[in-house]
Amino acid sequence: MSVGIVLVSHSAKLAEGLAELAAQMAPDVTIVAAGGLSDGSIGTDYDEVVAATQRAESGSGVVLLYDLGSAQMTAELAVESLADPSAAVVADGPLVEGAIAAAVAAQAGKDRKAVAEAAAAAGLPEDLAPAEPAGDGEEIELVLHNEVGLHARPAAVLVRALSSFDAEVTVRLGEQEADGHSVLALMSLGARQGDRIRVRARGPQASAALDKAKELVDSDFGE
Repeated sequence: MSVGIVLVSHSAKLAEGLAELAAQMAPDVTIVAAGGLSDGSIGTDYDEVVAATQRAESGSGVVLLYDLGSAQMTAELAVESLADPSAAVVADGPLVEGAIAAAVAAQAGKDRKAVAEAAAAAGLPEDLAPAEPAGDGEEIELVLHNEVGLHARPAAVLVRALSSFDAEVTVRLGEQEADGHSVLALMSLGARQGDRIRVRARGPQASAALDKAKELVDSDFGE
């Protein structure tokens, strides 16, 4: 079972929309929206957050993310009130980027600590760097044919697939290079339909990782 995720927001529409988006990238993860007050107005509802956290718990723990300061307080109070407060944690990261990063990490089978760290790290500068000359490892060139390129769901699909290999993977577009295990970094490349990307891998399963990347690109990431 995967770590559950609760999105605490002052707006029900914001929380629900983000939960829908994150679920596209993590179909096997329980993502629960806890936004707005019971009468539909703006605010955070302590009882709703507690209930959402309980619904999200499947045995592997829960990570809560929030939008603004008072939502953080509500989330923390909700965690403290649980029968086992150690089963949940409030992550200090941006709500939108953090939710995406946390969902992908949970989908990949990461534990609660790693999922919370992924959410927090989403607030840091992306892992983009000037592309380096090819050195150790293997490298292939691929052409993106899918309609949206390496954005959102395709990036999440690639990250999930690569997480199962013992290999360091980077993806290069032009003069920029991104960590192949970071959804947000891959999205920041801005790779579009028709672009040529170079995927580099090194490690015990480098060849297998590259084969998987090629399979996904050739299949348009299952779109």
